[in-house]
Amino acid sequence: MTAGGSASSPSRTLLDTPTWAVATVCFIFIFLGIFIEHLIHFLCHWLKKHRKTALFEAVEKLKSVLMQLGFLSLLLAVIQRPISKICLPNKIANSMLPCHQRELTSVENLKDHCGSRGMTSFMSQNGINQLNNFIFVLAMMQIVYSVVTMALGRAKMKRWKTWEKESQTIEYMAANDPNRFRFKRETTFGRRHMNKFTTTSTHLWIKCFFRQFFHSVAKVDYLTLRHGFISAHLSSNNAFNFQKYIERSLEDDFKVVVGISPFMWLLVVIFLLVDVHGWNVYLWVSFLPLITVLVIGTKLETIVAQMALQLETQQDNDIIIGSPTVQPNDNLFWFNQPQFVLTLLHYTLFINAFELAFFIWVTWLFGIKSCYHEHVEIIVIRVVLAVMVQVLCSYITLPLYALVTQMGSHFKRALLEEHIMQAIKQWHAQVKDKKKLQQQEEEAGAKLSTNKRAITTDQLPDIEFSSHNRVPTVAEFSASAHGIHEISEEHEHQPVQVTIVH
Repeated sequence: MTAGGSASSPSRTLLDTPTWAVATVCFIFIFLGIFIEHLIHFLCHWLKKHRKTALFEAVEKLKSVLMQLGFLSLLLAVIQRPISKICLPNKIANSMLPCHQRELTSVENLKDHCGSRGMTSFMSQNGINQLNNFIFVLAMMQIVYSVVTMALGRAKMKRWKTWEKESQTIEYMAANDPNRFRFKRETTFGRRHMNKFTTTSTHLWIKCFFRQFFHSVAKVDYLTLRHGFISAHLSSNNAFNFQKYIERSLEDDFKVVVGISPFMWLLVVIFLLVDVHGWNVYLWVSFLPLITVLVIGTKLETIVAQMALQLETQQDNDIIIGSPTVQPNDNLFWFNQPQFVLTLLHYTLFINAFELAFFIWVTWLFGIKSCYHEHVEIIVIRVVLAVMVQVLCSYITLPLYALVTQMGSHFKRALLEEHIMQAIKQWHAQVKDKKKLQQQEEEAGAKLSTNKRAITTDQLPDIEFSSHNRVPTVAEFSASAHGIHEISEEHEHQPVQVTIVH
């Protein structure tokens, strides 16, 4: 067998293949296809039942990726024969080869359509099949990398549940008494971030670079950022479950990470183009995910430190009342866009998946001793870097991203809790019912010529909608959600009584 993977003996067609072999292969593929389809359908049903809307949308995007792969595979299978008949001069065909030319020579090249004419095929049918396999391996690795990264990251963030429960205890409320006076640098958050190593921007970045490897997300950081988020967006609603909000936010981001954008496919084309023998481009490309992950982690740590340093400039004195209250602001992020960090993570995971997918594909098709693996030390470095990036992104960068990106100027309204959204619907429905009852009273009063009307609707909320359709704030929704739920239950058992006074 040559380096290209073609055998010396001619391949058998379906005319020379037993019917039982053809039927067996068809049965296996049809069974696997139906099984995977039902498995995805069951997963979607389970996500809908448990109201995991963001994860359901992520599965829908995964289905679109699989459909795209199927279309690409079908397209390559259809056009492989016409492409193989496109002939090129040998001088052009032997330029920019991924391996040395002597490893690509084969007697079979003289028997094909272009070889009989003294030329070389643009791409052989065997080569197109191999490319089809690579696209499939790449897409699968992208999905696996995204799922594993999110799963490991959420596993590490489980400790935040304990911190969230601690914020509801009497001890925490006593320690963060709003009437308590303290020096800024004497608070736990101040001692962690306000020191001599933050005097210059260079010192700050160096400190944050090393901090991401040791206690990247401390309890004091979580509780302080939680307090700042609630103070900025939810008034004084300390009962808000910040940890659940981060989980829903991460689920919403997962549907972005699991996809493959057109620009990512363009990167694949560029990487395949520059894979020239002797250039060792993939060695340098393997460092890009590592550098990007480290820069992102340092930047996120820097944002937390900058919010702490801003506390010193908020007031002239060094005394604060209550807990340190940081101010969420988009200006702390690159290009004033917190979502830009998610874009960088998305492309970082994709490039890292490309590295590992390429290694698996080459080893699978050409063996461990092919020309792609002629430098063992390069292969070891690439595999080690791929594993290292996976660990760093899962256990350091992703938890940091999930927490720090909530410190933007705006929160994600689509990720509000389900009971708040239900409260909004009930609120609107009750307003419509109240207006309807008022219209009925007016009509009844006009017919009976009454001057006094009474309606026992004291329990209905007094809501007025202006002509501008003002949207109530999240604090109003949170404060009224529980009350509306009680009102709706009472009205299910108590009919509305209308008393007409003659």
